[in-house]
Amino acid sequence: MSQQGRSPRSIGDMRRRPMSFAEVEHAGDARGALRRLIALIAGEKGILAALLAATVFGTGCTIAAPAVQSRAVDMIAAKELGTLGRTLAVMLTFYLLGCAGQIVSGVLSARLSQRMVRRLREDLFGCIVELPVPYLDTHPHGDVMSRMTSDAETLSQTVAQSLPSLTSGLMTVIGTAAVMFFICPPLAALSLITVGLTTIATRFIGRHVRVHSRRRQSLLGSLNGGVEEMISSYRTVQAYGREDAAYEELCTAADELTKESIRAEVLGGVMGPVMNCVGNIGFVIIAAFGGWFAARGTISIGVISAFIVYAKQFTRPINELAQLYGQLQSALAAAERVFHVLDEPQEEQAGGAPSLDAGSDVSFRDVNFSYVPGKQVLKRFSLDVPQGKKVALVGATGSGKTTVVNLLERFYDPDEGTITVGGQDISELNRKELRKRMAIVLQDTVLFTGTVRENLRFADESATWERLTEAAHMAKCRKMIEALPEGWDTVLEGGGKNVSQGQRQLLAIARAFVSDPDILILDEATSNVDTRTEKAIQTAMQRVMRDRTSIVIAHRLSTIRDADLIVVMDHGEIVEKGSHAELLAARGKYYELVMTQYRGVAI
Repeated sequence: MSQQGRSPRSIGDMRRRPMSFAEVEHAGDARGALRRLIALIAGEKGILAALLAATVFGTGCTIAAPAVQSRAVDMIAAKELGTLGRTLAVMLTFYLLGCAGQIVSGVLSARLSQRMVRRLREDLFGCIVELPVPYLDTHPHGDVMSRMTSDAETLSQTVAQSLPSLTSGLMTVIGTAAVMFFICPPLAALSLITVGLTTIATRFIGRHVRVHSRRRQSLLGSLNGGVEEMISSYRTVQAYGREDAAYEELCTAADELTKESIRAEVLGGVMGPVMNCVGNIGFVIIAAFGGWFAARGTISIGVISAFIVYAKQFTRPINELAQLYGQLQSALAAAERVFHVLDEPQEEQAGGAPSLDAGSDVSFRDVNFSYVPGKQVLKRFSLDVPQGKKVALVGATGSGKTTVVNLLERFYDPDEGTITVGGQDISELNRKELRKRMAIVLQDTVLFTGTVRENLRFADESATWERLTEAAHMAKCRKMIEALPEGWDTVLEGGGKNVSQGQRQLLAIARAFVSDPDILILDEATSNVDTRTEKAIQTAMQRVMRDRTSIVIAHRLSTIRDADLIVVMDHGEIVEKGSHAELLAARGKYYELVMTQYRGVAI
C-alpha cells in the first residue's frame, strides 16, 4: 500500500518510543458490559437452569444443616439423647447433599463458561473478518488477537470460577438472613452490622481495582501486539542486529504490565483480609450479645451455636465475592475490550451486483483521497483504463500507485470524486460482488496454512482440476509444484515458509489466474522471481491479460514496456502518460526513471 499519510505502528515507531502505551484504551461503560455479559450467559438457558437448580438445592441443604445442628446441641445440653443419633444423621445428610450440590454446580458452570466463550469467539471472529480494512490497518494485529485469546480466556476463567460462588453466595446470604431473623430477630439485626462495613470497604477498594484491571488488560493487548510484530519481523530484527534492542523494548513493556498487574492483584488481595476482619467483628457481636440474650433466657445455647455457623455462612460468600472482586473487574475490563471490537461497524456491503454486460473499463474522475486528514495522497486524480487494455502505473515510492488499487477494490472510499467500472459507480455496488470480478497479486505474498491445491482453490472453491493445472502452467509453477515432496498435497506451513519467496509469488500468481477475473491487478507481482522466470511469466501474462482489463504497478520498468498506456505518478498526481516510446521521446519524468534504473544499458 502506498504509505503516504498513513501511520500504522512499525518497528521503527516502537524504537523511537519503545512501548510507551500512550494509546491506552479506557472502558466506556462497565455497567453496560456487565449487562451484555449477563445476556450472553443467559443465552445458555438449559445449562443455566440446571445450574440454578443444583445451586438452590445445595444451598438449601447447607442452610438447613445448622438448624438441625442447633437442635442437636440443645438435645445434648438437656441430656435428651434418645433421638440424637437420628438428628445427627439428618444433619450429616444435609451437609453431604450440600457438598454434592456444590460439585454439580462447579461442573455445570465450567460447561456454561466454555459454551459461552465459544459463542463469543465465534461472534468475535465473524466480526473481525468483516471489519473494514482501515480498522485493521490502524490497530496492532497482536492487540486484536489478544482480545480473542487472552480477553476471552479471562472471561472463561472468571465465569467458571465466579458463577457458582456468585449464585450460591447470593442465595446463601438471602436464605441465611431469613433463617437468622426467624430464630432471633434482635441478634440477626446486630449481626447484619457487618453488611454495612462490607459495602463501604467493597466500594472503596473496588473502584481502584477496576481502574488498574482495565489498564492491565490494555497493557496486555499492547504487549501481545509488540510480541506479534517482533516475531513476524524476526528476520529484519536479526539482519540489523537489533536483538538486544528488541529484548529491551519487550522487557520495558513487560515491566509496565508487571507493575500494573501487581497493583491490581494487591488491591484485589486486600479484599480478603478486610472481609475476614469484618467477619471476625461479626463473631464478636454474636458472642457478646448472644451470651447476654442467653443469660436473660431469651435464646438457648443451641441458638448461639447455630448463629455462629450462620454468621460464618453469611460472611463466607461475602468474603469469597470480595476475593473474586479483582477477577470480576478484570473480566469486565476484558468484556469491554471484546465488546469494543464487536461494536465496530462492519464493512458496508449494501449495493447491487455489477452488471456482467456492462464491461470492465475503469474510470477515475477527480478523485481526492487521504488516509489521514490533512495529508492528501491523491489530488484530482483522473484516469481511464479501457476494457481489455493494460495500463501500468509507475512512480517513486509514496506517489499513490497502490492507493489507486485500494480505492478500486473499495478497501477505502475516496474523499471526493467517482470511480466507475463498466460505467457503474462502484460506491453503489456491493463490495464483495465487485471484488469477485477482480484478482490481485501483491508484492507481499500471502499464502495460508494448507495444501498447494487448497491455496490455489482459495480464489475459487469450485475450480476444477483442469483449471488448477492450467493456471499453474500459465504461472510457470506446475513443474515446481510437482517437484515438491507431496506435490499438490504438500502442506504450506506458516503461510508458505517451507518454500522460497519466489515460489510463493508464483503460487500467488497462479491463484489469481484460477479466479479468471475481468480485471487483473498486479502490484509488483514478479518482484521476487529471477529474470528468466520473470520473462516466462510475462509471456504467460500476455495471454492471460489479452481480453482483460489490467492494471500493473511496477518498479522494474522492463516489465511494462508493452503496456498500452503508462501512467507516471508523482505526489498523488499524474504528471505524464503515454506509451513507452512516447514517454522516452518526451524526455520527462519517465525518461528520468528509466535512465536512473538502466543507466549504461541500451534501452
